[in-house]
Amino acid sequence: MAGIVFFKTEMLEELTEFYVHEVGCSLWMDQKDCRIFRHGTFLFAFCQRDAAETGGVLTFFYPERRKVDAIYDHFREIALDRPKMNPNYPIYNFYAKDPEGRLVEFQYFTNAPEWEF
Repeated sequence: MAGIVFFKTEMLEELTEFYVHEVGCSLWMDQKDCRIFRHGTFLFAFCQRDAAETGGVLTFFYPERRKVDAIYDHFREIALDRPKMNPNYPIYNFYAKDPEGRLVEFQYFTNAPEWEF
């Protein structure tokens, strides 16, 4: 089973630039005013509307801790904090915000089972 999370946006072009060229997602499907992005097995979409939905967190996870460090180096200017171990969960992570103000998390699970990325 698969799924897609949809968000309303007022900044479709800026988000396309950010998620494709900065985060490294692919544009999986372009429906003109609605674009679906893919990052590994994660599908999410933005649809151009009169008001934006900026609640929730888009979380991208990586198979290695060093990949979180590399993406942090890329996003150092917009990162809200440095990558660190989370005391409540077995993750190494940091947060940033996308151009529309949505919270974006980049993480590595320290105890994740084998996963095909």
